[in-house]
Amino acid sequence: MGLFAKLSTYDERSARLAGIGLMLLSISMFSFGDALGKFIVATYSVGQLLLLRASAALLVLLPMIWKQRAEFTRLERPWLQLLRVTLSTLEVAAFFLATVYLPLADVITYYLACPIFVTALSGIVLGERIGWRRWTAILIGFCGVLIALRPSAQTVSWPAMIALGGSTSFAVLMLITRSLRATPDIVLASSQFAGTFLLGAIMSPFGWVTPSAGSLGLFAAAGIISVAALLCVNRSLKLAPASVVVPYQYSMIVWAVIFGFAVFGDVPSVATIVGAAIIIGAGLYIFLRERKLGREDAMASPPV
Repeated sequence: MGLFAKLSTYDERSARLAGIGLMLLSISMFSFGDALGKFIVATYSVGQLLLLRASAALLVLLPMIWKQRAEFTRLERPWLQLLRVTLSTLEVAAFFLATVYLPLADVITYYLACPIFVTALSGIVLGERIGWRRWTAILIGFCGVLIALRPSAQTVSWPAMIALGGSTSFAVLMLITRSLRATPDIVLASSQFAGTFLLGAIMSPFGWVTPSAGSLGLFAAAGIISVAALLCVNRSLKLAPASVVVPYQYSMIVWAVIFGFAVFGDVPSVATIVGAAIIIGAGLYIFLRERKLGREDAMASPPV
């Protein structure tokens, strides 16, 4: 009996370590894909990136889509699914549009506030109870966003507003995804890429630049990387609790600074670094607080 308990503990610990490893791997791939996308939009339009990146992703996903094609005929709450795809599409477009004008680290800093936005919107939209400690962490996180944004008549720009709008859209997207968790992963993933494909098809004729063979390879790589990263995230969340692996998403700011400096020569400002540190601290506190509350609820209501 004792040996069985030790093996169970070891298996759980191994699963958590694997989940953390997959989350770190996915963040590194997402960050590389973001840097690749910023590199591409320096020559090609955002519409072309959306179109060709999504085309590559859908081609990779096609065997899985065909295998689970029956799942697409029985979607739960179709209108909410449509809203989710719309928000996802606008968020991706906003991210890459912002990278045309802003350093990668700046755009990522605004996206670091996503977990904080999710917590705030959970209380407002879903009616979830949020105590004063988490509200305080949310307000501190917003202060971090303001520090990074450096609001004044001279410094607030529309690219920064686009990045912040994309971050807010992503937060709402996460809330909707939470309420659609019964939907299979392949349906959620493929519908997101289908949405960006359609928007890219609409936008790409404006300012179309015929890509070279090498550039087509970059577009394909961006799509394949995004699929691989998404699959790693999904597997990570199945192996370990979200409260364990999600905080590791904050490692994206490290990759953003590395890729921004190595590829584009961007040096993050002091305000960006300070703001990012405050946002990360507030976000980690929220995760730890929710994890503690989850444990207390489990002890108050043990399984029968």
